[in-house]
Amino acid sequence: MKDAVQTKTILRSLAGETLPTPPIWMMRQAGRYLPEYKATRAQAGDFLSLCYNPELAAEVTLQPIRRYGFDAAILFADILLVPQALGADLWFVTGEGPRLSTITSQSDFDVLKPVEAIHDTLNPIYETVKILRRELPAEATLIGFAGAPWTVATYMIAGQGTPDQGPAHALREGNVALFEALLDRITAATIEYLSAQIEAGAEVVKIFDSWAGSLKGDAFQKYAVAPCAEITAALKARYPNIPVIGFPREAGDGYVGFHAATGVDCVALDNSVSPDWAAAHVQKDGCVQGNLASSHMVTGGQSLVDETRAIVKAFSNGPHIFNLGHGITPDADPENVSLMIETVRAG
Repeated sequence: MKDAVQTKTILRSLAGETLPTPPIWMMRQAGRYLPEYKATRAQAGDFLSLCYNPELAAEVTLQPIRRYGFDAAILFADILLVPQALGADLWFVTGEGPRLSTITSQSDFDVLKPVEAIHDTLNPIYETVKILRRELPAEATLIGFAGAPWTVATYMIAGQGTPDQGPAHALREGNVALFEALLDRITAATIEYLSAQIEAGAEVVKIFDSWAGSLKGDAFQKYAVAPCAEITAALKARYPNIPVIGFPREAGDGYVGFHAATGVDCVALDNSVSPDWAAAHVQKDGCVQGNLASSHMVTGGQSLVDETRAIVKAFSNGPHIFNLGHGITPDADPENVSLMIETVRAG
């Protein structure tokens, strides 16, 4: 008889199996669109306090599993906890998002902590993973995650999100040695962070490269593909049976060959590429994840149903995990999430 892990649908898809109904989870599924999340966040006091409170972070991770019965839960945390653990100042401005102290000179870089020090800050995250592994339903897969080095670096260099990642590109072009030293530090920290999540009980890990699409040509290969490959290879050497999902958002043609170039088990797709194109050019190499536009979670209706069916059909001849092409937004209607899941599972 197979054990529980072998029968989990997401793990089967990640292993290359084509299932009659794709498993489903949703990026940012624990979050501001849910009233129960808002209540728990109010209890925590602020976003970072919620991230670092293992009991409450586990609670918000479990909330969408209870409500919707997703096939996976993704750890509730934030990609900017790694820079904070490396010594960057991190705070959140209500209505605007994260702010960090910036790394724009060698002296800024020199005050960062060594990689081995990150666990002092991140231990509560590993405690959250342990709680989740105990409390998740047996059929649900637990996904850990981290930001990709390029994306994390863009925030560390600019001190906040930017429309075009201009400050990071300027440093990349103006001080290659400093830029690459920062990327190397983030890469090494990410390997240790994801390893600790796996040790605590994560069954899959995902590398979010939200700003990969702003890297073009050789820069995409050097700063999106190569770090993802390095992280994946290190994790596979330590944990050969743990699948890795890569998400080079808005990579366009860069999605082609990403499986082989990085060693990831699954490539997550944003909704700027069509499912038919991705089935022909990306899914042929392995599992894909995606890629319904998150705007459908706001507007709902027949267009949500039609697009969901089209995605399921396009990817029906290979391994596929149904998901959005980006995270669900705070203005989404929880009822539309139910409609999406019902549509996927109705076949």
